[in-house]
Amino acid sequence: MRIIAGVAKGRTLLAPKGSNTRPMMDRAKEGIFSSLAAEVEDAVVLDLFAGSGSLGLEALSRGARSVVFVEWRRQAVRVLEANIAAVGLGGQAVSAKVEDYLAHGSGTFDLAFVDPPYELPLPSVEAIIGRLSRWLAEDATVVVHRRSGSGEIAGVAGYSLSDRRRYGDAEITRLKKEATA
Repeated sequence: MRIIAGVAKGRTLLAPKGSNTRPMMDRAKEGIFSSLAAEVEDAVVLDLFAGSGSLGLEALSRGARSVVFVEWRRQAVRVLEANIAAVGLGGQAVSAKVEDYLAHGSGTFDLAFVDPPYELPLPSVEAIIGRLSRWLAEDATVVVHRRSGSGEIAGVAGYSLSDRRRYGDAEITRLKKEATA
């Protein structure tokens, strides 16, 4: 696993051992960032279920202003902190369950990555996306990584579907926060 573009291009990232964290294929990551191009530059980013930090670190490499990484599994947090230090572009690792962070965290984010374990049921993922809304700037983008065929994210209040693509067994859904009246 590596950073695929930007100032840290080619930097190798560690991955937590075991099957709880599944590294994203370079093809899927490139697809995500190609579709986000201008939205990453100078963005304040939230990486939920961060695992190794691959998505948030890629965003930093491509010009994001800052990233908050949220991960709760102890081994994954240690690997995440090592990756943040090795890449050297900053970022804040928060050791917390995503639900707890969304209940008590702080910040306003332009871009959020939601990369839950594949076994997390679709209604739980949609509930997390719903709770995330209050942490997002107007017109923010949310990118969700799920297993293909595990149910399509649709109809989360306050969001519109921007894009949905498949890369092997990964499905990437991009949502846009709708402006509030």
